[in-house]
Amino acid sequence: MLTNDVFLIVLLSAALNAGWNSAIKVGGDRITAMAITTLAGSGLSLLALPWVDMPAATSWSLLVLSIVVHTAYHFALPVAYNHGDMGQVYPIARGSAPLLVMLGAALFAGEWPSSGALWGVTCLCAGVLSLALVRSAGHRASQRRAVGYALLTGVLIAAYTVVDALGARQAGSAIGFAVMLTLGDGIATALIVLLWKGPRTFCVDRAMLLRCGAAGSMQMGAYWIAVWALARAPMGAVSALRETSVLLVALISTWLLKERMGAARMVSVALVCAGLLMVRLSS
Repeated sequence: MLTNDVFLIVLLSAALNAGWNSAIKVGGDRITAMAITTLAGSGLSLLALPWVDMPAATSWSLLVLSIVVHTAYHFALPVAYNHGDMGQVYPIARGSAPLLVMLGAALFAGEWPSSGALWGVTCLCAGVLSLALVRSAGHRASQRRAVGYALLTGVLIAAYTVVDALGARQAGSAIGFAVMLTLGDGIATALIVLLWKGPRTFCVDRAMLLRCGAAGSMQMGAYWIAVWALARAPMGAVSALRETSVLLVALISTWLLKERMGAARMVSVALVCAGLLMVRLSS
């Protein structure tokens, strides 16, 4: 059940998620920024490790699977940002995920959505489709790649949401599961970038290091809250509520990043958010 305390803390997770995504999008090599961000998060997870209970052995296979999926997500997202505006990529990636989470929750956990949730999903689909058709400045081929990578990111978000929920419920300690997850995926992401681009890729200026450090803190907070909530509430409701962050990102991408917010994109984002709200109210 989605209680008031879970509702409010998941909204905080949504705000943190919007914050660290904005930090990744702002300038520089975004894959490097993601690697430093997740590595900073791993450092925080390491500090938290002595203070949490270890997840039960029965959840370790799901923990490993989640680390793999999260690591893939850490590469799909910055690549999507390399090809498209944050105001386009982020709503598609986050907005498409709840549809798949609901399906995964029904298949793997027996959490069937209500009719109200299904109407919300229909509205959300319309918003996501219209976002995919919105053209922004740039080459048409690049925009197709941006949409493709954004949808791939949405699939990965849905996959790790379902896996995290199942793992956290088996772990006994949802926070322990979350800490081990963020410790593992940050190290995995950094190692892949190190082998791919070499050690010099981590030689960045102080401003980027501070930005990624702050983003890493927000990322860890968002993940830990999400895993905690997934252990206590229906997956579809938590996923949909987290995606209210598209509202914050729409504002951030327009005001901070100076990206164009045309009428068509505003209608698309409104449809996505209306669908998410309907899903929330039906839970």
